[in-house]
Amino acid sequence: MSAPDSIPFLDLVTPHVDLERELTEVFERALRTAGFIGGPMLEEFESSFAKFCCADYAVGVSSGTDALRFALMACGIGHGQAVLTVPNTFIATTEAISQAGALPEFVDIDERTYNLSTTKLKEYLEKNCTRDETGALISRRSSRAVTAIVPVHLYGQMADMDEILRLAEEFGLVVIEDACQAHGAQYFSRRLNRWMNAGTMGRAAAFSFYPGKNLGACGEAGATVTNDASVAKTMRMLRDHGQVKKYFHDLEGYNGRLDAIQAGFLNAKLPCLAGWNEQRRSRAEEYNRLLSGNEAVVCPYEPTWSRAVYHLYVIRTANREGLINFLMSKGVGTGIHYPIPLHEQGPYAALNYNPDDLPVSSLVAKEIVSLPMFPHLSKLQQQRVAEEIAAFTSKSSA
Repeated sequence: MSAPDSIPFLDLVTPHVDLERELTEVFERALRTAGFIGGPMLEEFESSFAKFCCADYAVGVSSGTDALRFALMACGIGHGQAVLTVPNTFIATTEAISQAGALPEFVDIDERTYNLSTTKLKEYLEKNCTRDETGALISRRSSRAVTAIVPVHLYGQMADMDEILRLAEEFGLVVIEDACQAHGAQYFSRRLNRWMNAGTMGRAAAFSFYPGKNLGACGEAGATVTNDASVAKTMRMLRDHGQVKKYFHDLEGYNGRLDAIQAGFLNAKLPCLAGWNEQRRSRAEEYNRLLSGNEAVVCPYEPTWSRAVYHLYVIRTANREGLINFLMSKGVGTGIHYPIPLHEQGPYAALNYNPDDLPVSSLVAKEIVSLPMFPHLSKLQQQRVAEEIAAFTSKSSA
């Protein structure tokens, strides 16, 4: 247990205590109806979450990984194909691509937003790909057909979707959003001249409801949202052994269903999400103010076209390990998201990437630190975090 004056990296206790009655009622409802798989609680959450995202459909599944994997499969992405994504993400992104039967290929990131660099994406498509005799776009690296892009809305901020979609249209690619950290994030589309919600700009989008997310279950859960009825229909079959009704199978699927109890928990929490997101934005603004004079720290960059929801508040500093150890000694929790880019890790060694191939991803991974961030974080706690950071950086520069 944390010391009384310690500052946790994440507080999962307070929101659940606040909603204890509502969450208990969900469990009681399940016990009284034996509605554990499918049924009204799942349907209610799917309808509510689709409405929250401004999407036509939401399909609940067992995890964010399954949400992305099934979305890829439902969009026809699979064996013999390559999918472009970023290396500074949790491995679930690339696991989903691999498990769908495709091969992940990596594109470097923007040094300010840490999201997919549209400049590097354009360069990759123009210089690392060619067309075969059928007109298919072929990767020079893998000799596979490049069919999709998976932008990751990292830390709760959307990637530059206008340019990603423009390039996807030019090169004939499907865009599937990894929105697992971006529940409620928004993007101002210059093409459409309006704000768009995370999950509504690609053909489909994956969300994770792992307990620590902005909207978290009390266990594992995920969902895909889409405006494509055929994708939603296929997703529902994939999550439930390929059946449209019991024992009638249109395809071979998986056991990837969202438990009704978890759906009920999520539906009880969903009305709080917009408020929680605003609290996170407020905490991010306060961190920006407190840290603005510290030249040893790079604060998050939020473009004018972004309304981030700060699943994580991530700074950069040259002496990352020293800062983490110092803050730990002062009772301040931190995290690293993510310490080693995927192109440098064992599962993708056969792809023969070098660290220099994606220099921004490799650089950023050595410097990032995630500070305490949750809706109930107090200004006094933030002030103390900033003071401890200032104490360390001033001592290090002396």
